[in-house]
Amino acid sequence: MSNIRHMPEAPTRAQALDAGERIDAHLHDDHQIVYAGSGVVAVTTDAGTWFAPGNRAIWIPAGTVHGHRAHGNLHLHFVGLPADDNPLGLDVPTVLTVSPLLRELIRAYTLAPHDTGAERRRLLAVLRDQLRASPQQPVQLPTPTDARLAAVCAALHADPADSRTLAALGTANGVGQRTLSRLFRSELGMTFPQWRTQLRLYHALRMLADDTPVTTVAHRCGWSSASAFIDVFRRAFGYTPGTHNRHP
Repeated sequence: MSNIRHMPEAPTRAQALDAGERIDAHLHDDHQIVYAGSGVVAVTTDAGTWFAPGNRAIWIPAGTVHGHRAHGNLHLHFVGLPADDNPLGLDVPTVLTVSPLLRELIRAYTLAPHDTGAERRRLLAVLRDQLRASPQQPVQLPTPTDARLAAVCAALHADPADSRTLAALGTANGVGQRTLSRLFRSELGMTFPQWRTQLRLYHALRMLADDTPVTTVAHRCGWSSASAFIDVFRRAFGYTPGTHNRHP
């Protein structure tokens, strides 16, 4: 990433972003929690893209160069924590489940970012407790570095409905199936089917944030039927795609 801004503190605040709007690459000396009260937020680093709808938040460790992109009209909530305050013990970006209680704590804490009173300190203490109890979710698209793997991933990004097998994709890009399978595991930490599901869910969230009908999303993202899409989406995010823009 070029033109990186260094912002020593990760300010606690709420901020609205229009669909497609970006916050360019920057880094903080503090940790940051990013929560989308509406829309879908995508956080991108050199290592990959993490994405979160309204019942997920993204933990960004101190010193991580990252940018944000809005899918749908986004209302972001940012919570900054000092670099020596890491209740999760995480040193890589991570998607977290946001319970209804944690959601309300984040919203309340970001309403008055300059308040230093005792009540707000107690609010932060409970927020930190809830963070520690938040399950981690593998909602991420790692960035490939091998040129052969990158070519395959780019082709599927361009058309997530592409149903070619790994062997067929390898043939089209001059690389063997076994080599590609090994690269998916070694570079991206998941199998090809797992990665393709993550890719399709990412594109599905983007389309749903733009109010694309569920059946259209299922077709454009490569599911065999709307019901198959709904089942995968519900298992991944805990609610149905038809209620996406009303959730949480």
